[in-house]
Amino acid sequence: MSLSIGIVGLPNVGKSTLFNALTKKSVPAENYPFCTIDPSVGIVPVPDDRLWKLSEFSKSAKTIPAVIEFVDIAGLVAGASKGEGLGNKFLTNIREVDAIAHVVRVFQDPSVIHVENKIDPLSDIGVINLELVLADMETVSKRIGNLVRDVKKGEKEAIAENSILQKVEKVLEEGKEAREAGLSEEEKAKIKSLNLLTLKPMLYVLNYSEANENVEFALGAEGNSPSSTDLTKGFLVKVDSVFEKGFDDLIKQSYKLLGLETFFTTGEDESRAWTIKIGSTAPEAGAAIHTDFKDKFIRAEVIEWDKLLSAGSRGSVREKGLLRTEGKDYIVKDGDVIEFKI
Repeated sequence: MSLSIGIVGLPNVGKSTLFNALTKKSVPAENYPFCTIDPSVGIVPVPDDRLWKLSEFSKSAKTIPAVIEFVDIAGLVAGASKGEGLGNKFLTNIREVDAIAHVVRVFQDPSVIHVENKIDPLSDIGVINLELVLADMETVSKRIGNLVRDVKKGEKEAIAENSILQKVEKVLEEGKEAREAGLSEEEKAKIKSLNLLTLKPMLYVLNYSEANENVEFALGAEGNSPSSTDLTKGFLVKVDSVFEKGFDDLIKQSYKLLGLETFFTTGEDESRAWTIKIGSTAPEAGAAIHTDFKDKFIRAEVIEWDKLLSAGSRGSVREKGLLRTEGKDYIVKDGDVIEFKI
């Protein structure tokens, strides 16, 4: 399953520095706006000690972790939705990712230029989120206009989509994000092709310092835009509890943000982590490996990763009856070790 998270923010807030730290990939992080003209992409493994323990248990020849694709997107500025800076190009890049990591500058450093010549995290957040809202307003308005003829004809699909878009438009006109429209998963699916920016899951990353390579980033919040109360309480409360392990936790939280979980396959050839949506059935999970595991699914042999390790050997697993046989309705749990039978 291909997953991507776009790193966005104003110019010079530390996006490329964060990207470099996450991916260990060298991309420009210079002290001037629009240094990053084309988005750089880095594939980052999802840290998971369980996988390496399973690999050691099975004496696997290869160990393959789950991954997230991080996309370093050049800085947005006020007016991006109208083409200011390199706005149109960057907004297009954001539309292509699954979720957004919004980097917010908190650090004070006169030698690093701020496009607004002041450090005001709430203002910076407001600038970026407003541009995303304005871009979505344009997209939604255009789509509503294109549906007029079919709505007048009484076509059910058009009427249903138009109803959803009217709800979204109302929220956007209030300066709020599409996430606040309260759409059901079914409604979101009907307008998925529009790739609305403010419907994408978002997490906030506070950049406290760029003084050295040990840059401190902290997960702020996910969901709606933060208020001043969120910034002083909600953001900072999570610094110690969420980010005790630094960048690894940013990657893990990004993974969770997308509503994903991991199951494992393990053997002498390889141990591997597979990415699936939370709530996937056994056949749906099998499709992450190959479509045959969904289309030709017969059963799945399942054991929790920790029970497998505790058993000490595969023989002991069977002796103790720890291996379960599950059918097509089984909902896969995070940490399951599965062998599919087709």
